[in-house]
Amino acid sequence: MNTHKPSFKDTLTIGLMLFALYFGAGNLIFPSFLGQNAGSNVWIAVAGFLITGVGLPLLGFLSLALSGKDDVQQLADGAGKLFGLIFSIILYLAIGPFFAIPRTGNVSFEIGVHPFVPAGSEKIALFVFTILFFTLTYFLARNPGKIVDVIGKYLAPIKLTLILIIIGVAIAWPMGAYQAPIGDYDTKSFFNSFQQGYLTLDTIASFAFGMVVLQAVRAKGAKTKKEVTSMGIKASLISMVLLMFIYGSLAYMGATSVSQIGYVENGAQVLAKVSAFYFGTYGNLVLGITIIVSCLTTSVGLTVATASFFNKIYPKIAIKRYVLVIAIFSAIIANLGLTQLLAVSMPVLMVIYPMVICLVILVLTNGLHGGSKPIYQLSMFFTFCVSLFDGFKTAGWDFASGIQAFYAAYLPWDNVGLGWVIPALCGGILGYIITRIKGKTTET
Repeated sequence: MNTHKPSFKDTLTIGLMLFALYFGAGNLIFPSFLGQNAGSNVWIAVAGFLITGVGLPLLGFLSLALSGKDDVQQLADGAGKLFGLIFSIILYLAIGPFFAIPRTGNVSFEIGVHPFVPAGSEKIALFVFTILFFTLTYFLARNPGKIVDVIGKYLAPIKLTLILIIIGVAIAWPMGAYQAPIGDYDTKSFFNSFQQGYLTLDTIASFAFGMVVLQAVRAKGAKTKKEVTSMGIKASLISMVLLMFIYGSLAYMGATSVSQIGYVENGAQVLAKVSAFYFGTYGNLVLGITIIVSCLTTSVGLTVATASFFNKIYPKIAIKRYVLVIAIFSAIIANLGLTQLLAVSMPVLMVIYPMVICLVILVLTNGLHGGSKPIYQLSMFFTFCVSLFDGFKTAGWDFASGIQAFYAAYLPWDNVGLGWVIPALCGGILGYIITRIKGKTTET
């Protein structure tokens, strides 16, 4: 029996673990590239990015902690058992072996290894690196009970130290002044960055990481629901404060870099050129170590969370077997290439992200509507009816152009990717009316 009373040190360790899980290489890349493009509008852009990159993940974790549920499947069950199962499987596949986990291997290679690989040997090098990377992921993720010690005590401090070195130098000695914003960042800085926050996958991952964190909190001695919730919220706030500071710093670094390195194609190049500017020949080495450690922590966390979820659905297969399958499959997908992976993932995220946001809001307002199934079902369905076509539009599919044109003409905020908000609200109102009618019929 565990009689240990959780201390602040335990909470800090779990908070650092959660920060390390959230902060993968993608989280390094997107804010710095956003800063370059936003220029003098950088802080408006950062505000939009923080909502989807920090605020929504925090709300996602809070919805899980306050609900007393164990995972996203139980949260989504409010719309029906079958929906909850299908929806949660899709989410875990997206943040697991189909998109997020393979991306950790891709980005690690592209930034940490590719600069040192001879021309013409990229495919072989990628193959060898992904085998090594996901083998290490497998061995670190085999024992979920030790994930707090492995990540919270060792990998997270290393990762945070390396990141702070890069951004600390950039803040102390800025490379230049802000430039004028370019592209959509000139007129739609806030909303454009709001959508860029989807790419972090952190709101979806908050459900997966939330399960891991709550298990870790219980392992540290928290017993009652109040103790578990309180410690979990404190740990999440620690991680979110760190994320906000680092996102803002990286965006500032990108915004002040243009005069020295010019405009580049992606955030990986921003980081590489900034590191080379400040650290010379050692720049790529420092950045490479930072990226690989960042990606490894996220890969381990997502692998553990995904394996635990599928083990819960089908417990006849041991968690270690799920971890092995996820690691092998992720290595295969990673070898398809980062460009193809990102091209496929964005349309999918445009479909499922609004539904995740809608679910979080429904769970957090459960006390107002009593967990009404019609409210859950109609809000989620109406959201899906809009987000599905946002996905088609992002993918460049024109066969639904008529519906897309209708949405653009009549749905408020459709031009900034928030056309689903009013339909979701209407679905909730209609569900409330149906609930009231059913209640009166039952009373009669």
